[in-house]
Amino acid sequence: MKHKLLKTLKVLAFFALGMVIFWLVYKDQDIKRIESILKNDVNYFWVWVSLLLGLLSHVSRTIRWAIMIEPLGRRPRTLNTFLAVMVGYLMNLVIPRMGEISRCGVLARYEKMSFTKLVGTVVTERIIDVLMMLVLTLIVIGTQFGKLIQFLDNNPEVKQKLENITFSPVAILSVLGVVVLFYFFRQKIRHSALFHKLHEILQKFGEGLRTIQNMKNKWAFIFHTVFIWLMYYLMLYVVFFAFGFTTHLTAIAALTTFVLGTFGMVAPVQGGIGAWHFMVIQALVVYGVSKADGVVFAFLAHSSMTAMLILMGLVALLILPFVNRRKEESL
Repeated sequence: MKHKLLKTLKVLAFFALGMVIFWLVYKDQDIKRIESILKNDVNYFWVWVSLLLGLLSHVSRTIRWAIMIEPLGRRPRTLNTFLAVMVGYLMNLVIPRMGEISRCGVLARYEKMSFTKLVGTVVTERIIDVLMMLVLTLIVIGTQFGKLIQFLDNNPEVKQKLENITFSPVAILSVLGVVVLFYFFRQKIRHSALFHKLHEILQKFGEGLRTIQNMKNKWAFIFHTVFIWLMYYLMLYVVFFAFGFTTHLTAIAALTTFVLGTFGMVAPVQGGIGAWHFMVIQALVVYGVSKADGVVFAFLAHSSMTAMLILMGLVALLILPFVNRRKEESL
């Protein structure tokens, strides 16, 4: 009971943090002006194109996950895999980082697979995605270094946080402390029941991680990895054409905005609310877009993406029991 209460309070705290950031971003804005722009000055064709590209990225992520699961000796139904992915996105909007666990749980239940092994495949996915994000970040640093410096100069609080994370003595001492404790008590730790249980879990977990070594369709995996991130980028870029004040911006400006916005998504708040808006708005300011216009852009881009994930996630939750009813009745 206490654990559930603490978990609930943690979720509410993260949500409150996101809403506070969101409020700080929008509190001084002219709401009537925002409403007027959204009603009269937006080419919604490009918003629908953005949502289509987002859907393609989710389908591609489904196929890539299936490729990773195949070395485990199972071929889950494509529909179940897709619906599990959409439930995962929905759960990320409720509890940060819960989506990965949720989609593994859904697929494990309806396909009768090992939950731990599935988590291993998702961790591998996340490692690959982090590498992709690193590549895009290096491209932005290499081509837009001056703009990034300007971004940090415009936002000294972000610059200070980066310096604190990089040179934090608390973090360094904590890591050293854990290493020292493990070294002196390693024999007791290795013979404990908890260690053996963790070892068993890690073995299954490792099987999931090793799927990338044993997969047959490595080129298909690489293709879908690149395609997913291309769709993510284009999903934001095409929204630039929906507004007169961003339609002139270059593809590299969109990439910079995308990368900085993605870092906002890393913040422990549901769906990056507030943090994503702040990063995207400040990125657009660097490229000459007024803050007032950036606020409108960020609101529409984030709201449309979030609305699609909520809708598709809820639909996935509703239809999962029905598409698997016949299978469960036969057991």
